[in-house]
Amino acid sequence: MTQLDPALGEPRGATPPAAPLVFTGDDLEHGKRTRHTWLWIAGLLGALLITLPVAVGLGPVAIEAGTVIQILRQHLTGGQMIGAWTDSEESIVLLLRGPRVLLGAAVGAGLALAGVALQALTRNILAEPYLLGVTSGASTLSAASILFGSAAGIGSASLAGSAFAGALAAGIAVFLLARVGSQMTSTRLVLAGVSVGYVLHALTSLLIFASDDPNAGRSVLFWTLGSLGQATVQSALLTWAVVLGTLVLLLLWSRPLDALAIGDSTAQTLGISPAKLRAAVMVVTALCVGALVAASGGIGFVGLIIPHIARLCVGSTHRKLLPVAALLGAIFLVWADVLARTSMAPQELPLGIVTALLGAPLLFVLVRKLNPTQ
Repeated sequence: MTQLDPALGEPRGATPPAAPLVFTGDDLEHGKRTRHTWLWIAGLLGALLITLPVAVGLGPVAIEAGTVIQILRQHLTGGQMIGAWTDSEESIVLLLRGPRVLLGAAVGAGLALAGVALQALTRNILAEPYLLGVTSGASTLSAASILFGSAAGIGSASLAGSAFAGALAAGIAVFLLARVGSQMTSTRLVLAGVSVGYVLHALTSLLIFASDDPNAGRSVLFWTLGSLGQATVQSALLTWAVVLGTLVLLLLWSRPLDALAIGDSTAQTLGISPAKLRAAVMVVTALCVGALVAASGGIGFVGLIIPHIARLCVGSTHRKLLPVAALLGAIFLVWADVLARTSMAPQELPLGIVTALLGAPLLFVLVRKLNPTQ
C-alpha cells in the first residue's frame, strides 16, 4: 500500500507531475514569422518553376509549356517520345531558349544576392554591384577584347574570360583603395567603388571612341548594356554553381551581416571584426559579379531594386532575406529577358534597358515609402 508523504500530501516515491509547457507571446510571434518566411520561399520557388517552361515557350515560334516540359523530360531521361513536336521546336528549347532562360534566372539571383550583401556592407540603400566598379572593370576588358582582340591575338572565345579578369582586377583595386592600414570603413568602400567605376567607364568610352570599326563599337555597347544571347548550357550551369556557392557563404555569414548592417560598434561588441568581414564578403561578391558579367554583360537595377522588395516581404534579417531576394531576382530577370527578346521582335533590346525601364518605377514607389528621416 502506497504511503502518503506528510509534507507534500502525495504518495511517497511517486514522480511529481511535469510542469505544463507555456508558450510566450515571443515564441508564438517567432513561429509566425518563420512560417511567413517559408510560405514566401515556397511560393516564389513554385512561381519560378512555373516561370521557366512558360518563358522558354514564349517567342516568335510559340511553344506550349507542356510541350517544353515533355521535351526536357525526354532529353533528360532518354525515354520514349510521349508527345509530338518538331525538330526545330526541340532545337529551340534545348539550344536557344532553354539555356537562355536558365542563365537569366542564375544572373538575376546572383545580382540580387550581391545587392543584399553590398547594402549590408556599406549601410547604403542605393548600393548595388555597380558600386564596386566590378561591372565597369568587366566591361572595360571585354571592350578591349572585342575592339582589339584580333590584333592582340585574343579570340572571341576569350571574351568571357576577359570580362571575368576585368571584374576581379576592379574588385582588387577597390579593396586596396578602401583599405587603410587594417581598417576598411563603409564610407571608404563606397568612395573607392565610385571612383574606380567612373575611371573604368571613361576608359571604356575612350576605347569605343578610338576604334575605327563601327560594328565593333555597337557590339561593345550591347555588351555593356547586357544580353543573354550567348547563353549555353555550360555557361548556365557554371553560373548557377557560382550563385549557389555565393548563397551558401552569405547564409553562413548572415548573423554577422545583421550586426554589421546595424553598425560597426554593434558588430565589435559581438566579437566580429568589421574590416575582416567586409574584406571576405567583398571578395566573394566580386567573384560572383565577375562571373555574372562574364556570362551576360552589365545589367543594372536588379541588385538595387530586388533587395528592397524582398525586405518588404520578409524583413531585414539576412537569413530570411537572402533566399527570398535570390528567388525574386531570378523571376524578375527571366521576365525582363522575355520582354527584351519579344517586345521589338525580330530585333532584340539590350537587357539593361529593359531592367532600367522596369526598375525605375519600382524605385520611385520605394522612395515614396521611405521614412522621411531616411
